[in-house]
Amino acid sequence: MTAMIVVTVMLIGMMCVLAYTLAIYALPFTLALAATRFAYGTGAGWLGAGIVGLVAGAASFGILAFLFGTLRAPFPRIALALIFAAPAAVAGYALVHGVTGEAVPSSVWRQLFCLAGGALVGAAAVMRLATSAGSQG
Repeated sequence: MTAMIVVTVMLIGMMCVLAYTLAIYALPFTLALAATRFAYGTGAGWLGAGIVGLVAGAASFGILAFLFGTLRAPFPRIALALIFAAPAAVAGYALVHGVTGEAVPSSVWRQLFCLAGGALVGAAAVMRLATSAGSQG
């Protein structure tokens, strides 16, 4: 019984890490998903659509990191960071809202937790973008 509890806690932790990682990369993931759906809809098949999606997701993150690393003016950098972080913040908000849906009875506290979660995931997305841009240049 104890081993099953430990395995369950480990799996929940792994799912949280996966959800957090997907929330940080919300924009490239969304672009990859859109490219995959387009490729599959035009007859690329499962394998071709998957390859197109992987390439589109990696390319979109690479382009964003490259632009963030090469731009020196503060306003375009802030705009680029907001473009990257806004979907991540929304995904972080939705993630915390889903997790706390039944656990937090007060709607005020649930909203505060969701806003904090969205802000933290958005900040983590900007830090990930800045770290990737710094390692390229």
